[in-house]
Amino acid sequence: MYQLYYYPGNANLAPHMLLEEIGVPYELILVDRDKNAQHSPQYLKLNPNGRIPTLVDGDLVLFEAAAICLHLADRHPEAALAPALGTPARAEFYKWLIYLTNTLQAELLIYFYPERLAIDANAAAAVKLRAQERVADMLDLIEQALAQRAAAGQVPYLLGSQYSAADAYLLMLSRWTRMMPHPARSRTHLNRSLQAIAARPAVARAFAGEAIAPPYF
Repeated sequence: MYQLYYYPGNANLAPHMLLEEIGVPYELILVDRDKNAQHSPQYLKLNPNGRIPTLVDGDLVLFEAAAICLHLADRHPEAALAPALGTPARAEFYKWLIYLTNTLQAELLIYFYPERLAIDANAAAAVKLRAQERVADMLDLIEQALAQRAAAGQVPYLLGSQYSAADAYLLMLSRWTRMMPHPARSRTHLNRSLQAIAARPAVARAFAGEAIAPPYF
């Protein structure tokens, strides 16, 4: 049985959605950030980064949310959470998942933790503002791609009509923007996509499992 170490709404949310989509048994194990449990000796044995999530699959221990998503998609091809290997659609899938984790997620972390890159409060405020602007640009790029999909009659997901792990990741990161002045949901095509993803029963179960109440994003 899989074990997913989580904290509500953290980067575990995308893997959690996929586990529900796949429909296999798994155990959710809370890592209480309010008690700094992510830095406990027990957790650091699993994830020396002290970050959430971690997935345990038998003898395999994985950290990094995108890596966990790829592992689950590959372990359960019957769930069709990623296109077939070697196809153009698979390459598109890689493009969007890597864009989300390496570009958008990285910038969101700067937005939420600007003090890591600043020497004082004033510098941190400037870093946060610039990160907010850059996040908006990145969301605009996704909006444009979804608009092109819509114009071609390919909706509502990043890959067109095929739902994938990248869409779960998109919903997770879009949720993180919900308190920004120009959140993901404020864009027409992106909001339509998020609504479609959130309407999936597996996604609703994942939110319920983490005791996250609507509105989700």
